[in-house]
Amino acid sequence: MPRSSATTAPPVRALLRRYDDPGEPLSCVPVTQGLLNRGYRLATTHGAYFLKQHLDAPTADRATIVRQHRATQRLHALGVPVAPPLPDAEGDTVAEIDGRCYALHPWVEGSHRGGAQLTATGSRRLGALLGLVHTCLEQVMEPHGDHQHRSADPEDTFRVIDRLLRLARARRPRDAFDELAEHRLVERRRLLADHAHRRPPPASAAGWVHGDFHPLNLLYRGAEPAAIIDWDRLGVQPRAEEAVRAAAIFFVQPAGRLELEKVRAYARAYRRAAGADPAELAAAVHRVWWERLNDFWILRWRYQLHDSRADPQFPAVSALVVWWTREYEAVCDAFAG
Repeated sequence: MPRSSATTAPPVRALLRRYDDPGEPLSCVPVTQGLLNRGYRLATTHGAYFLKQHLDAPTADRATIVRQHRATQRLHALGVPVAPPLPDAEGDTVAEIDGRCYALHPWVEGSHRGGAQLTATGSRRLGALLGLVHTCLEQVMEPHGDHQHRSADPEDTFRVIDRLLRLARARRPRDAFDELAEHRLVERRRLLADHAHRRPPPASAAGWVHGDFHPLNLLYRGAEPAAIIDWDRLGVQPRAEEAVRAAAIFFVQPAGRLELEKVRAYARAYRRAAGADPAELAAAVHRVWWERLNDFWILRWRYQLHDSRADPQFPAVSALVVWWTREYEAVCDAFAG
C-alpha cells in the first residue's frame, strides 16, 4: 500500500462549523502517523477531541465509514469500550470536505500496552475483551453468509520470493536491513519447500471481527482497557484467526518468540468469552502460521512501494515465522490446550 500523498492540515474551522457549539479551535496536532490513516488531537475552548482523517482507499468511502460508526455506537451501548464518533448538528458522523472524509471522536486519555507490559491477569483480560468484541459484533451487525477464505498458494509465494530477492540484492547502497532481508528470503524459501504439503484447505467458518486488533489500536487507562479504536477493517473473517493474529502481535518478543504462558492465559479467556472450542483455535493456529509463512508485506512495502515505515517490525516478524515453525506443537498447545 503506497504512502499517502495527503500532507495538508485538516480544515478544522470548516469541520467544527458542522457541530453544535464545539468551541473555538486552539490547536490541531498530529498524534498518529498511522500506516493507513491520520489522526489529530484537536483542542478547542470546550475540550479535546480526536479528529480522524480517512485516507486508506479501500475503507475511506462514506458508506464504509458509516457502517463502522454504527457498529461502534451499538457496541458502546452493549458496554464494549469503544469511542463512537460524535454526530454533527444534522446527526451525521462523517464530514466530507474537499473530497476527504473526516470524523470527530471524543478524546480518550490512555496509553498503549504491549504483551510485555501485561501480567497473566492482564493477558486473560485481553482475551476476554476480544471474545466480548466478537460475540457483541454478532448481535449488532447484519447476518452474513459463508465466506470462503483461501490459503496462500506456495507456488505464488516462490515467485514473490524470487522477485523480492532480486530487488534486495540490487539495492544500492545496501545496508544491514537488506542483508537480513536476503537471509530471511532464502531461509523462507527453504522452509516453504519443506512444509508446502501442509497448506490448509479453505476456511468457511467466519464472523464479524475488528480486523486490526493490536496494541496500537487499544488504549489502556491503568490496567483497564479504555477504548478499542480504528475499526477501519471491520469485516467478516474466521473469528479465531483474529484471536491468533492478535496474540502473535501482542505477545511476540524482540527475538521472535511468543510468550506462551501469556498466550495460554489469553487464549483460554478468549475461548470462554467467545464460545470457541479448542479445535477451532488449533485450526486457526495452523492457518495463521501458514499465512505468516507466505507473507512478505513489509518487504513488498520497502522494495516495491519504496515505503520503509514498517521496516522496524521486520526483524521480530521474520524471526517469529522460523521459531513458530520449529515450536509448532507448543504454540498449538498454548492456544488450544
